[in-house]
Amino acid sequence: MGQADGTTPSSNSASGANFLLMPVFSRRIFLCGTALAALAALATVALSENAVLGAESAQTRSGSQPNPNVGRQLQVSSPREYQVFQRKGRMEGVAARLQGHAVLDCDAVRVRVLGKPLEGAMDSNWRKTDLDPVNKEFFLDVPLPAGGWYRWEVQALRGSEVYASQVVDHVGVGEVFIVIGQSNSANYGSEKQKTVTGMVSSFDGTKWGLANDPQPGAGGDRGSFMPTFGDAIYDKYHVPIGIVAAGAGGTSVREWLPEGERMKQQPTTGENVRLVAPGEWESTGKLFKALIRRIESLGPRGFRAVLWHQGESDASQVRWGCPADRQITGKQYTEFMEKLINATRARAGWAVPWITAQATYHSEQDTGDAEFRAAQKSLWEKGIALEGPDTDSLEAKFRNGVHFNGKGLQAHGKMWAEKVGIYLDKVLEQSNR
Repeated sequence: MGQADGTTPSSNSASGANFLLMPVFSRRIFLCGTALAALAALATVALSENAVLGAESAQTRSGSQPNPNVGRQLQVSSPREYQVFQRKGRMEGVAARLQGHAVLDCDAVRVRVLGKPLEGAMDSNWRKTDLDPVNKEFFLDVPLPAGGWYRWEVQALRGSEVYASQVVDHVGVGEVFIVIGQSNSANYGSEKQKTVTGMVSSFDGTKWGLANDPQPGAGGDRGSFMPTFGDAIYDKYHVPIGIVAAGAGGTSVREWLPEGERMKQQPTTGENVRLVAPGEWESTGKLFKALIRRIESLGPRGFRAVLWHQGESDASQVRWGCPADRQITGKQYTEFMEKLINATRARAGWAVPWITAQATYHSEQDTGDAEFRAAQKSLWEKGIALEGPDTDSLEAKFRNGVHFNGKGLQAHGKMWAEKVGIYLDKVLEQSNR
């Protein structure tokens, strides 16, 4: 073979010259012989490939190598990638549901879970469940201790033979929180944030994923406090954290009420309510229904608490330049909050904990509203809600107007983690008794 610089004569060039010197008949014989040799080589390669494929097929049937065509043959609908299940106690986990369907002619599915619990060792034995012979669906409750991420390995079987497999690499058992309210509970901060630990995930009502901003399911397309909050909770408790964000920018507490709840003053935005009589409006229930859908999608007691950050759109509306006929009093605010919290608990079927912030800041010139701060505090004093952070204390250097800058988002997240941690410590201590 010639070198790269072309200084060595090419053997192909020499062969070409010899070919031209052959008689015509000899040339034909030479060409036929060359073609036959090429066909023989191709046949050898094909036989070799068939032998390899045959061996792979035999391996699949024998169970040593599952069929790689898993997308159509085996589908796992639960758990989802990056899903977090709410633990019951510090170490007490949950019976996590394995669910899905297989379209192959299989009769059973088995699963094993690998990973590190918060304490002790993981039971990594295979668990098996029969496949419904009619609809090919399967489900199995798998006991999991607090911890993760866990890796789920799922296989479809016919007898003892493995026909298909599926893996879910990140499943956790830890703490799950629903975050709602107005813009500062959503994605309106100046700088997008990311989870540093990689142990915080978010759920939009359908899909789970890493909790990097913007948070799915909430309004806005920028930054939030939630990655920092989740990281701080993980650093303290060492279990995966799930965030379910559903905040809506600019909303009044009136817009979050159940459908049909009436009011004499329509919200500043004029949205999520309808006029029912002169000077009287009622909630459409749109936001409340969205909240209930999140609660129901997580399952019975499927989260730890609701975190509520809202108040800016109800406090000081006149001073903020809004029409006076849309302003409510602090007393009305408390009454509306009680209705919202009680309705949520009634629909959920259990005493959902609410942790509520003090949030009335508008600008550097309007850093708080005493009437509404007192109204928000009264929720704690009456035992209706638990004490959340005083976010009005995050003033100009943490802000970009009413919203938070990057420094403010991180401070906001840490403030929430501190208050949630106080509550969580008490709950986990009681679970150990």
